[in-house]
Amino acid sequence: MPAYDTNNIFAKILRGEFPCHKVYEDDHVLAFLDIMPRAPGHTLVIPKAPARNILDITPEDYAHVARGAHKIAHAAMTAFKADGITVQQFSEAAGGQVVFHLHMHVMPRHDGIALLPPASRKEDVTVLEDNATKLIAALKGM
Repeated sequence: MPAYDTNNIFAKILRGEFPCHKVYEDDHVLAFLDIMPRAPGHTLVIPKAPARNILDITPEDYAHVARGAHKIAHAAMTAFKADGITVQQFSEAAGGQVVFHLHMHVMPRHDGIALLPPASRKEDVTVLEDNATKLIAALKGM
């Protein structure tokens, strides 16, 4: 497996070199909105530990990511009045991974509404700001 690239976009976000719409952070994970969401509120949960994907992360660090995704899923159900949640994680190119820093997608879902195709459109910044505000408020209420 290739080595972890410290210059991937998520590593740059963790270092503060690229902006993001942060909704949650603790000592182990960062959660922020996907700028090309497949559904309103589509959030990415990433470890602060450098890990290419599920194949090279420690079980302990992966557990932190899973707990973060769990927290975001509950908040997203409230914030977006969702009917359900889709959680996805892709590992390696053949598995669908595009950014090679482990991340979990948490997507609020509504009955009868399909997910948009991956990377099909960049969301307007004002919509992202509004969605971040909704998720942060829901997280505070937990």
